[in-house]
Amino acid sequence: MKTLFFGGKILTMEEPLYQEALLVEDGKILALGRESDLREQAGECEKVNLRGGALLPGFVDAHSHFIQVAMSLLQVSLEEAQTPEEIGERIESFILSEGVAPGQWVVARDYDNNLMPDFKNPTLAQLDAFAPHNPLVIHHKSGHMGLMNSMALEKLGITPETPAPEGGRIQVADGKLTGYLEENAFIQCIKKIPMAEPGELMDAVVRAQDKYASYGITTVQDGMVMDLMLPLFQMIRDKGLLKLDLMLFLSTDVYEAGKKLFGTRNTERIQAGGMKIFLDGSPQGRTAWMREPYEGSSDYCGYGTLSDAAVENAMILAAEQETQLICHCNGDAAAEQFLRCLEKVEKKYPNLANLRPVIIHGQLMGTDQLARAAKLGAMVSFFVAHTYHWGDVHLRNFGPERGANISPTASALKNGVKFTFHQDSPVIAPDMLETIWCAANRITKKGVHLNEAERISTLDALRAVTVNAAYQYFEEDRKGSLAPGKVADMVLLSEDPLAVPVEDLRKIKVLKTYKEGVCIYTKA
Repeated sequence: MKTLFFGGKILTMEEPLYQEALLVEDGKILALGRESDLREQAGECEKVNLRGGALLPGFVDAHSHFIQVAMSLLQVSLEEAQTPEEIGERIESFILSEGVAPGQWVVARDYDNNLMPDFKNPTLAQLDAFAPHNPLVIHHKSGHMGLMNSMALEKLGITPETPAPEGGRIQVADGKLTGYLEENAFIQCIKKIPMAEPGELMDAVVRAQDKYASYGITTVQDGMVMDLMLPLFQMIRDKGLLKLDLMLFLSTDVYEAGKKLFGTRNTERIQAGGMKIFLDGSPQGRTAWMREPYEGSSDYCGYGTLSDAAVENAMILAAEQETQLICHCNGDAAAEQFLRCLEKVEKKYPNLANLRPVIIHGQLMGTDQLARAAKLGAMVSFFVAHTYHWGDVHLRNFGPERGANISPTASALKNGVKFTFHQDSPVIAPDMLETIWCAANRITKKGVHLNEAERISTLDALRAVTVNAAYQYFEEDRKGSLAPGKVADMVLLSEDPLAVPVEDLRKIKVLKTYKEGVCIYTKA
């Protein structure tokens, strides 16, 4: 059965940029052109009147954490909490409303110390009071650090004498634990926390997909798959729960197993996209690895998480496996390590450049590093929404010059770097239109304009979440634009993004989302 879309703007992200009508058959785009011509070609068909809206390619999520988004729906949200008292009230309310029994783990997320009085974390005594009968873990909004109460620390066997793993920290003050852990120390601990029951988690997976679809996203990513997660993805696949395409980026030690389970081309809506490593931490959490010290310090530059040898080994493995490597780099020292190792490994494995290695976040990349990235075949996926969500924090942490230059997208364009955008969900909601607004405006929450020379056009921002994001996944032949033969992954917006003032971009609404021509989301 064919379906004809007409009656609005159809923004193809191809040449010509606009078409009158679009015809879909069997999940793929059959033709675009004049409405009268396509009506004649279609014959008897389903007709979809766009009623003045704008139809675009479905947005492609270039980096997020799908399972964590699902799990976040089962956890306490501390979004915008500004005092320890407010945190305690939300946790207490969750325990009561969910009937959490004494001894059961309580997990909270979206905590941000930058909103707390004097930017300070709650004390261990306060953490104990939040959940006196339950082990409690609180994820920082960055995902790179967190807090635990005494019961959680005891269950995990953490004492003041516990050595922190390389690239991590267990905070001790006056010989006592504070409850604060960061980077590898926190990440290793949360692996040991029991997951939700399978039924609960599968329900959350369905709701997580609905959330992504509500923002016009048709392809999603899980950006750090470890061994414990493989059975979850098997269950999701085997139950036929996926209505979006899911790209898995696996830790290097489980890539082989993931490739055997899920293949490297979309089958049953899931595939092993490649490998993931990370080289530093969070700029708002002051763990991103910088070439120059943070503001207020003469020598503290954050720190890295892997040696050069470990980074090179991951790159060699990716080259030998003929697969993509994506790498978390926030600070410019982390980006420098990535580029240094990539240049060295590509001399022996030149195929690595053709595998489109990706710098994830690139938040504080120096403009001097961008030309090198382009020469080495590296892409950058910018978390450009930092300009709004933490721009004021970055000005405080890095000073007016470095802070204003975060996410240097215009410089990336000038240097020939192909880039994408993401939201690192669940760090923030997967709101592509807000991200496009951020890239075009570069305004902080307090209204500060961050280096306006790094603004880009709305069209270039749209490319970052459509054609470029499809390219990042080696799916440019299937997705990212509206063209004959490509899958009919589409989003219907209330207005054409190219026809509204840039300051109004985030006011645009997602009305419908289509996966392979089938509507999977309609705005209520």
